[in-house]
Amino acid sequence: MTRLIRNAERHELSTIMDWAAAEGWNPGLDDAPAFWAADAEGYHVIEEDGVLVAAISLVRYRRRYGFLGFYIVRPEWRRQGLGWALWQSVLDKASTPTIGLDGVVAQQENYRKSGFVYAHANYRYGGAPRSDLTAVSPDIIPIDAALIDRVAAYDIDFNPEPREKFIRAWVGHSNSREGLAFVQHGTVAGFGVIRACREGYKIGPLFAETDVIADQLFEALAVRAGDRPVFLDIPGPNKAAQALCERHGMAPVFETARMYRGPAPALPLDRIYGITTFELG
Repeated sequence: MTRLIRNAERHELSTIMDWAAAEGWNPGLDDAPAFWAADAEGYHVIEEDGVLVAAISLVRYRRRYGFLGFYIVRPEWRRQGLGWALWQSVLDKASTPTIGLDGVVAQQENYRKSGFVYAHANYRYGGAPRSDLTAVSPDIIPIDAALIDRVAAYDIDFNPEPREKFIRAWVGHSNSREGLAFVQHGTVAGFGVIRACREGYKIGPLFAETDVIADQLFEALAVRAGDRPVFLDIPGPNKAAQALCERHGMAPVFETARMYRGPAPALPLDRIYGITTFELG
């Protein structure tokens, strides 16, 4: 049997996302192009006799920070050490001083053995949001080509390293994704993105300077889902984000652990009302 650990090709990222859907991770319908734009060399697979059997991503934003995700072994290939082999291969070659991940709670101890340290919990809230929205604030506008530079600049505060390529692709044109920004006197004070997923919609990121702005952005985005469920992934320390979810009739459905190997970044969790994605941070 011939085993090959290699970088994934672009079309294989779509296959990996189908695996993620089968695991219940509910990826977006059009995530792959933006994920690939973040780091085309960040996706890795194991191939056994020409068959893809396992995957992992380590997306690097610049030189000092990367994020792990898509750690999946196909069910029929599990318990053979393939996932561990791929994990070791990718981490051994990692050159970024800090690596983050959002891991399922049951795997926290395994991640600790590889040097990852718990930072905080994240919670996925879901449901059909309650809203009495009758009119969207005139300060909330679609993110278009004229606004995207300011949105990308605003995003810098919310990730350990700038991620312009990803953000430009994430808020760029897509039939299944839409971005809105809160802009006053020409200054961006928050933005969010809603995207169609295998089940319902996800909002992420949702960044804002105040609770009021976050709530207004959330309502303006959530109304686009109609009566379908909406999911929002919040950092546990942000109690205002939890209150936002509960105020709109959403309940926790899933939990992950944010962990870091290397120096943990000081992120403004009080202004992060929705994590961008559990796959890319």
